Amino acid sequence: MKKFNITVNGKTYEVDVEEIGGVSAPTAAPRPAAPAAQAAPAAAPKPAAPKAEPKAAPKAVPAGGNTVTAPMPGTILDIKVKEGDAVSSGDVLLILEAMKMENEIMAPADGTVTSIQVQKGASVNAGDVLIVLG
Repeated sequence: MKKFNITVNGKTYEVDVEEIGGVSAPTAAPRPAAPAAQAAPAAAPKPAAPKAEPKAAPKAVPAGGNTVTAPMPGTILDIKVKEGDAVSSGDVLLILEAMKMENEIMAPADGTVTSIQVQKGASVNAGDVLIVLG
């Protein structure tokens, strides 16, 4: 625990900040051990874990494929293509919502959709593979 003095609008507050390490097992234990009011918010991250599992399953990217990656973190609103579809450069592949804006993710080149690595409603990070074109 580290103590800091924070000044907001001319009023000084003393705050305690707990440093949490990068290991997941130790971080889960201190949260419930903290005040009982934090027990309910600790339940909220648990549903996020299943969202990570679907992203982990489609990691096998076909060799020689042209990957289309997420330019920013967001949520997949709609997938406009299916596996096996032929696409041209500039065709809309999917819609990615980021910062309350809908972004069209377009094909960088002509090709065929070899693999769709995400599902509608999935949360993605910048750089995650979305679609593979062959």
